[in-house]
Amino acid sequence: MTSDSALDPRLLQVAAKLRRLRLAAGYKSYETFAFEHELSRVSYGKHEKGSNITMKSLLRLLDIHQLTLTEFFADIA
Repeated sequence: MTSDSALDPRLLQVAAKLRRLRLAAGYKSYETFAFEHELSRVSYGKHEKGSNITMKSLLRLLDIHQLTLTEFFADIA
């Protein structure tokens, strides 16, 4: 199992962006967000912690937030 300190910083940036988007959408709880959008609660929770995310999962989340890849990555260095 990978420790948090060994996570790729780019994954952590994606995770932080997903969390910001959830909060901006008015969801205090990642569990509620996952439930209401028919996502796996466990998987979504891992995505917000910086676990590796598949492109398919990322695209589904972008669809939920109505964002393009360009918009999502615009402020991620």
